[in-house]
Amino acid sequence: MSLQISSTNPAVRAVIEGSAPRPAQVAASRGILPLPQADLLEILVNFFHGGDPELKGNAAAALAEQDVESLAETVRSNNIAPEVLTYFAERTDVPTKLHESVVLNPRTPKAAVVKFAGSTTEGGLLELISFNQQLLIQNPAIIDAIISNPHKTPEAERRVVEFKREFFQKERGAQQIVSELRARGNEAAAEFLEQAEFASDMDGTGISEEDIMFLAEHIEVPDCETDDSWLSLEYIEEIYEETEEQRKAVFGKILNELESEAGDDEVSSERISMINRIIKMGIKDRVKLGMKGDREARNILIRDPNRLVACAVANNPRITEQEVELIAAMRTIPDEVLRQIATNRQWARNYNVMHNLARNPRTPIGNVVTILTRLQLRDLVAMSKNRNVSDAVRRQALRLYTSRTGGKPTF
Repeated sequence: MSLQISSTNPAVRAVIEGSAPRPAQVAASRGILPLPQADLLEILVNFFHGGDPELKGNAAAALAEQDVESLAETVRSNNIAPEVLTYFAERTDVPTKLHESVVLNPRTPKAAVVKFAGSTTEGGLLELISFNQQLLIQNPAIIDAIISNPHKTPEAERRVVEFKREFFQKERGAQQIVSELRARGNEAAAEFLEQAEFASDMDGTGISEEDIMFLAEHIEVPDCETDDSWLSLEYIEEIYEETEEQRKAVFGKILNELESEAGDDEVSSERISMINRIIKMGIKDRVKLGMKGDREARNILIRDPNRLVACAVANNPRITEQEVELIAAMRTIPDEVLRQIATNRQWARNYNVMHNLARNPRTPIGNVVTILTRLQLRDLVAMSKNRNVSDAVRRQALRLYTSRTGGKPTF
């Protein structure tokens, strides 16, 4: 079997991998090497599963001789190797107290918990597992394992059956999904769903639970990091109800741009599915996703023809300068977004961003004129010859160049 070593102790690695002297390996297999118990247990479990008969036999005996009290305490620690937890979860000849420590430790591999829940004869331990709602949400197979176990107590069965019905069987409302997202530690997605307009009418919008859970994986910014002060009254008119035809047009525009960028490569089915799910949402919810979504969500929503959605992406606190460089060069971006980038102090320090804005014919001319004063001479030369920008921009680039070179252009 492949070695799985969790300990950071170099002595542990040397013993398990076999680079330590043979006497040290034998001593470790007998449990007499002076090491912390967590490290020693990891060595013993590795030897027990290894192919060396002497070390395997010694390890089996040493594991059986461990003091139950100290062993239970060590197994509860957060530095115990997952392989050790799996070993004791699979043992049927260890005290209940030890199994209790194993099932309570969040480092215990979920597959080991599932197997244990289906095979243990201790109904009290099944009750203990049934109280861990976060564990059950993340690993619903544990619920089925408890239900199928003939040794389950009525209380354990009642809890997991009700939990399964509540979270996995009946049609769930938005608030129940919010609770599940929080149990999984995804606070940003929970906050997004609490504020989403579609959450009050999931059937009417056609957004399914599966859609929500998919989108939740792409929401990374919590409310505490967002700032909507940029949403002035002038944007109110941009929030309107879209028709089905308008949403199809938005879908087509975004997909066409991504296909154009991909060239000979096809846009993945996963990305197409994500676009489709995003477009099911109204403009207000797409604005919120633009401000809270991850890089993949931003890459899609920056292409939304509604300027409010695109501006929301530019105001996402997690957006990177690399993304902004690409956006500054895009010629399908609303000029409002380009103006916003041009006046941002942080991005103004990035020469590539400013250079891309200057070459973009959609950048407002007032912003371009300001940017030209900061371009290098070779870029001013290129701008003065660039037929994709306006005559006014080309003339201004030439004036700045001749001014810096003493009125004697050299091109």
